[in-house]
Amino acid sequence: MSVSAKQVDGEYFKANVVQKYTDIVGEKLGGKVLAFSDEWFAAAENLIKPKEPIRDATRFVYSGAWYDGWETRRHNTEECDWVIFQMGVSSAQLVGCEVDTAFFNGNHAPFISVEAANVSSDSDYRNAEWETIIPKFECGPSQKHFFVRDQITEKTYTHVKLNMYPDGGIARFRLYGKVVPIIPQDLSIQLDTASAIQGGVCIAVSDQHFGSADNLLLPGRGHDMSDGWETKRSRGENHIDWAIIRLGHKTNIKKVTVDTAHFRGNFPQYVKVEAIDSDVDPLVDDSKWETIVDKSKTSGDLEHDYTVTNDKSYTHIKLIMIPDGGVKRVRAWGTLTN
Repeated sequence: MSVSAKQVDGEYFKANVVQKYTDIVGEKLGGKVLAFSDEWFAAAENLIKPKEPIRDATRFVYSGAWYDGWETRRHNTEECDWVIFQMGVSSAQLVGCEVDTAFFNGNHAPFISVEAANVSSDSDYRNAEWETIIPKFECGPSQKHFFVRDQITEKTYTHVKLNMYPDGGIARFRLYGKVVPIIPQDLSIQLDTASAIQGGVCIAVSDQHFGSADNLLLPGRGHDMSDGWETKRSRGENHIDWAIIRLGHKTNIKKVTVDTAHFRGNFPQYVKVEAIDSDVDPLVDDSKWETIVDKSKTSGDLEHDYTVTNDKSYTHIKLIMIPDGGVKRVRAWGTLTN
């Protein structure tokens, strides 16, 4: 079966993929490398590191020049080199990818393709029936490439295979899709439906100068300020920063948690949380936003829990920082609405 996909520019990819879907193989969400054909010059695990790649032309290691990415030997006798990833989520439908060959010039991957499979355990990838997600595309040196399918996959997948023809180097790989979480049979169980694991997506943000707002939805409390959401310092009066999150399910929210872990001198002075029930992704100034957490004083390096007293169900929440600062995580705890 032929697969239809196209190469797009970065602006299109950000608006139509990054702000609507989740990078389901990223290390920060729990994605990991299971196997690879070769990683002689640079490790495959670098592909899914959250930070942008760097270069130190003066640094050499036993295998040769040091690269912040995945690089294989020359003269591959097979059709391609490959890496197999386990997703950081239970499963996902797939829509597009970013392949960054930053600093690989003269040793970059000439072509790539992406395949996926649905397997019950990590060891089953050896016998998996791999299906093409992104067909073979040409890549250039030291640049970002964005590839998007004409339609999101109907099937869900658990594992991914990045192919590089015939060998060479790639700095970073991002694969985006719609998370398909495991829904408990007991619908009285409260879940954090803002979590990326449950399908939550940060669809819009006022500013993310120091830290990306999608970090708000990661599991755990992180390891330092780099894996939280942090905005630049505001200088005007009445300033606020905000992030809008599409919940993974329509939710009867019972509690909101705002965690300022590791933000000790740059946490927001106050926070406020609003929510909305909408069939489409709302604008920041939509008149239907309702306050579910009133303006509340915050402290540094602390989980703040706020009880939601109404009995309504919502599809989106908006976290507001007053006036600016950093928040590590936001949680929307509640029961799923049928």
